[in-house]
Amino acid sequence: MRQALVSPGASELSYEIREIVIKADQLAAEAGQTIYWENIGDPIQKHWHIPQWIKDIISETVQDDKSYGYAHSMGQLSTRQFIAGETNKLEGAKITAQDVLFFNGLGDGIATFYQFIEPTARIIGPSPAYSTHSSGEAAHANSEPLTYQLDPANAWAPDIEDLYNQVQYNPSIVGILIINPDNPTGMVYTRDMLRQIVSIARKFDLFILSDEIYGSITYNGARHYPLSEVIGDVPGIAMKGMSKDMPWPGSRCGWMEFYNRGSDAHFHRLYQTLVSAKMLEVCSTTLPQMALPKVYGDPRFKEYNEEIKVKIGRRSEQITAILQDIPYLYFNPTYGAFYNTIIFKPGTLNMSQSLKVENPKSAELLEGWLKERNMKADKRFVYYLLAAKGVCVVPISSFCSDLLGFRVTLLEEDEELLIETFTKIKEAVMEYCG
Repeated sequence: MRQALVSPGASELSYEIREIVIKADQLAAEAGQTIYWENIGDPIQKHWHIPQWIKDIISETVQDDKSYGYAHSMGQLSTRQFIAGETNKLEGAKITAQDVLFFNGLGDGIATFYQFIEPTARIIGPSPAYSTHSSGEAAHANSEPLTYQLDPANAWAPDIEDLYNQVQYNPSIVGILIINPDNPTGMVYTRDMLRQIVSIARKFDLFILSDEIYGSITYNGARHYPLSEVIGDVPGIAMKGMSKDMPWPGSRCGWMEFYNRGSDAHFHRLYQTLVSAKMLEVCSTTLPQMALPKVYGDPRFKEYNEEIKVKIGRRSEQITAILQDIPYLYFNPTYGAFYNTIIFKPGTLNMSQSLKVENPKSAELLEGWLKERNMKADKRFVYYLLAAKGVCVVPISSFCSDLLGFRVTLLEEDEELLIETFTKIKEAVMEYCG
């Protein structure tokens, strides 16, 4: 072509959570390998069953002709009013339906958000990072993502001093991202952590972006504090959705809640720009928006959600029992979301370790994968784990982190399969590092 077509920032677009699937599919198709999927947070893939009463609500909604039409560009008005009412039951920020904006899932919301941020304006987020945020932010800035550290030696708590210093000495930073509960670590922010971050935002005239897609998934004694409860007078956006707690990931239905949008002219313009972008798109998916208040407003949903949290909490305890005493790992129990990030201790991994791969075709495929240039040591382990044991996890180095480890899920409904999968991981770590 007569000139380049692709932005330099496109090189930052990476999603190892999905990319590892290509390798796993190769093993299944060419080597007949059974795959234990631990790479992605899809409850449906992990044998979750949607309660019949939720299916009935959706079925009834499908019978309404309005579910086949356009919704309001910002989202179904009655649904936005319901969401605003639920937020206003909490202490803290109060919103109206005009402060709620729907997207085709949070992936769409995140991409749209970073698309319209000024390229020189940066959003600093946690590391290990969630790829959709870090890739989107880096691509919009044509640069590597900016991150503050979550500390595995301190139960994955954010390093507030690191965050403060980066904000203080980098005037391009305009916003702070938190993911609460966190993906990929499973950490839940305490009220004190959040207040410290809000204090930094207030001092340096920033806004806060809070991804709360897992807000209703906490367990084993943890509590989620939504941004609306601690934001005070600081501008903020909470990102929410129905893909994890209902769960209905295929609905592609997520929304943003804007707090204090009138308190800053630049922040209000961002809000107006995102609304305009949705108008150009016409609308987000109508059916799930119409079903949302009926499901979340049903008294049975709270009981159902409590059952989910108990199940995930038990899985966290089971995984902890299997992996916590491995001498080569830093292991932190999880208290929120569907994930655990497990880190190898410094000096544990090198580029000469291996696992025995029994299947000749699997060994052949692995040999090709290991030729990848500039491979990190944790990705090498992940490839060996996949080829030797069939367990598909994601390397933590792909989450914008200098740490070496891997992320797993807490989703498997089949308890025997869960124990089998994590026993395979334990065996692999012991053999690889021993």
